[in-house]
Amino acid sequence: MDDTEFDRLLLAEAFATIAAEGWSRFSVARAARSAGLSLERARLRFPTRGAVLIRFGRLADAAALAGAPEEGAVRDRLFEMMMRRLDVLQAHRAGVIALLRHLPLAPPLAALLGCASLTSMGWLLEAAGVSARGPLGRLRAKGLLGVWLWTVRAWMGDESRDLSATMAALDTALARAERASRWVPDGSRHGAATAEPPDFPPPPDDSREGAPEDQGPGPAGAAP
Repeated sequence: MDDTEFDRLLLAEAFATIAAEGWSRFSVARAARSAGLSLERARLRFPTRGAVLIRFGRLADAAALAGAPEEGAVRDRLFEMMMRRLDVLQAHRAGVIALLRHLPLAPPLAALLGCASLTSMGWLLEAAGVSARGPLGRLRAKGLLGVWLWTVRAWMGDESRDLSATMAALDTALARAERASRWVPDGSRHGAATAEPPDFPPPPDDSREGAPEDQGPGPAGAAP
């Protein structure tokens, strides 16, 4: 079994546990045992609970970036990639929703996910041909994070098989962002952005305080 398959099996068990019993009762060791996986290998690959979420985010990013469209309007390219990312969340829907509902009770965990997700949005922007570098790039990433949070909120209440309400929310959010600040310039490579991000619910704070067990290996990945 290669590392990717090992990780997928452990993550599936992890989110099944979170769905059934909540984040507070979840442990990497217990998930590994339940999935029949090596505890030693689980310890090496997932030293903390936060590392589970970081790895999950990276797999979601990989799904979004795989075969990323190279042509078309930036808005359309972002739409396709963000829906691919949501498909990964949908595969573990109950566990992801349970985790998200726990976040208001766990500010350090919310901060970790916010920081990681901001990095993810930078990757999506670059894949769509928009620079995420420098102060303006970070502004664009924060704007796209607002779009993502808005869409995830809609996804949490969308029980349709085709996620039609989620797709509508994402399309509306991208259109609103485009109109509000033009930080996703249509069809231009590394185009300019205006000074203000779109008016969406603010992303979690970027600070990383709190209990070590809820902190992963750093902000280099992404999480739900």
